Amino acid sequence: MALPSEHFTVYVAFNLVIFVLFNFTVGGSSSVLSLLQPYDYLYYSGVRAYYGEEWGKAAELLEKSIGTKEALLRVRRQCHDDCVAAGRDALNKLDSEDNSLWDLWALDWIQQKAECLRFCMGRSITRTGQLPVSTDIEYEFGTRNPYNFLQVTYYKLEKLQKAASAAHTYFVANPSHLEMRNNIEKYRRMEGVTEDDFQDREIENEKHWVLYDAALQHEASSDWVQAADKWKACVNETLQQIEECRVQCEVSPQRLPEDRGEDSVDGAFEKAAALSLSLLSCRQSCVTQIATRPGRISAQEDFLPTQLEHLHIAQYKAGDISGALQTLLSFLLFYPSDKGSLDNLQLYYETLGGARESQGTKPAQEIVRYINRSLQEKKLLYFGMESFDFSFIDPDLWTPEDAVPKSLRENWRAEKEKVNEKTTHEEQQEEVDDSGFFSGGPVLQVGVTITMDDEALNGTNRVVLDGVMTEKECDSILQLATVAASLGDGYRGRRSPHTPHETFEGLTVLRAVKLAQDGLVNQSDAKLLHELGERVRVLLHSYFRSPSGLFIAFTHLVCRSAIAGDQEGRLDLSHPVHVDNCLLEPETNQCWREPPAFIHRDLSAILYLNDKFDGGELFFTKRDAKTITARVKPSCGRLVGFSSGPVNPHGVTAVTSGRRCALALWFTKEKLYRDMEREEAEAMWSVDGQSVLKTDEEEPEGSSTAGRNARSRAPSDRSRGRDRVTGGKDEL
Repeated sequence: MALPSEHFTVYVAFNLVIFVLFNFTVGGSSSVLSLLQPYDYLYYSGVRAYYGEEWGKAAELLEKSIGTKEALLRVRRQCHDDCVAAGRDALNKLDSEDNSLWDLWALDWIQQKAECLRFCMGRSITRTGQLPVSTDIEYEFGTRNPYNFLQVTYYKLEKLQKAASAAHTYFVANPSHLEMRNNIEKYRRMEGVTEDDFQDREIENEKHWVLYDAALQHEASSDWVQAADKWKACVNETLQQIEECRVQCEVSPQRLPEDRGEDSVDGAFEKAAALSLSLLSCRQSCVTQIATRPGRISAQEDFLPTQLEHLHIAQYKAGDISGALQTLLSFLLFYPSDKGSLDNLQLYYETLGGARESQGTKPAQEIVRYINRSLQEKKLLYFGMESFDFSFIDPDLWTPEDAVPKSLRENWRAEKEKVNEKTTHEEQQEEVDDSGFFSGGPVLQVGVTITMDDEALNGTNRVVLDGVMTEKECDSILQLATVAASLGDGYRGRRSPHTPHETFEGLTVLRAVKLAQDGLVNQSDAKLLHELGERVRVLLHSYFRSPSGLFIAFTHLVCRSAIAGDQEGRLDLSHPVHVDNCLLEPETNQCWREPPAFIHRDLSAILYLNDKFDGGELFFTKRDAKTITARVKPSCGRLVGFSSGPVNPHGVTAVTSGRRCALALWFTKEKLYRDMEREEAEAMWSVDGQSVLKTDEEEPEGSSTAGRNARSRAPSDRSRGRDRVTGGKDEL
């Protein structure tokens, strides 16, 4: 049922007035222990216990503050759902009574709904628990700072698995937090802690991002059926998360303008209008909130339309033309004049036999409702800007011009033009490498020659060097791989992490050293594996003329073997196109510098050991992940080096027979991110073969600093980050 538009502003005003009065007059006894207590009070109490080194009490209170906040959101949602029907009879009269009585029936409906909410929440939440929390508390929980306290608290209590989980949960939202990265590395080496302990406890609120990343991965491997399924699930989950956010806007207590630090407004009508507009603004901001990844400052623009664009392409390539047509029609609701989409629309019509035969296909109803509701709210908010000097920043790029009052359009166009100029500039700067490397320096090692440079490889900061290893050295490392490499190393034991048509084996320097000390492999081979990393570092540091130091971030001996009898008709890659230090999004030509990408990596390299296999070529592409710019065929002693950023997307063609082995290496300009496993291996050698083990007595950093929130802990450059602690080792 549609409310008469001329009365909608009154309805919103009445709704907020009644609801705000409800929030400040709700009854209930705070002495009843079964009622939810204020989670900000529990949090502050937990912090006090933390500084008093009352670890057990601190853990209990901090956990209770997190659990109470989650329970509060659930209670609010349940009460909202239970009270939706409240006053339904009065609501139904709005369409049947005379217009002169419309406002009275609306007030009756709002009063009944507010009474229902007051009673419902009063049964579960204390009076103080229903009051709004401070902006500082919102920030603390928004940046997951309670988990910062919890990880140290659980360490003190010797509950290492819980400490690891808390550390990882905090780190996901604060990937530039240096101490937490070090703590996670320490936890990973502690006895009793496994990879499964590094769980994100807030994952329930991030399901749409999990689906988003899964859909991109299926796209990268051209698995269009799975990609379409994941994109559809992602769209549905995004809509659900936005709806949940909107409900919380409605049932959460609203502060008056003066309580938010703004100029006071006089009069009941002005206050009602201000509160109404605040509610609408809160609902509109849900788009930005849901489109912002944990750990990122800004939201992904056009989040929902982008998903629809991905979805219709995946459906088309999966053969679901009808589904692709409906999705494209839904996308066109956002951008009705988009030329590329209109061309695709014509293609879909022709594929289905013409527009007449496809007339029954309509846009998805949930998208239609989403658009209509959002436009209605935008018009009211722009009316508030024009009439009440209300401040509103539209979160969407798709807002049509006719939704904006004429008096505001000039400023609106100017802001939109700024966004377009920024996007155009970013596209023009796509191939600019800001890594700080400058190829063309000297190659100092005798016998090493430059086979391909930037020009031959059609790119920036790329090189192929030959003669880096001798045949004898290649044979030694190949033998080491045959004896010591383990299936799925670095990928939680998965034997085929990239494609089901190949098995994957890996070996790290530290594992080789330990096997050598146990007498299972030759000590000289393990030392050669270690030395090769330094050899490559010196070569590339000189050739790419790095102005600062270059440190080895990770070394991984990797072998891929084609599975016999499972190669016919292969269309996949041995390793999909990717970028080493950012998340490549080919459809938008964007590369996001955020976890799970290894965003601290600056330079990448692969040192080949053999060529007796079919396929397995390294290739570079543009950011579309399709346009191949160069290919490199492996051979013993051939080294490929390149900057790790978005100018160098790359992949590996399918290995269709034989076994391809290579040494993958990554380098960083920041000493903090050097490979600690190499240092552990060096320490083991330094004591004449006596193993030096890392003990669990290393105390996580932060016991004296965890109280500082994320604002004081994160470096100013938020683009620097850490390895994804729950993922496997990347490789080339």
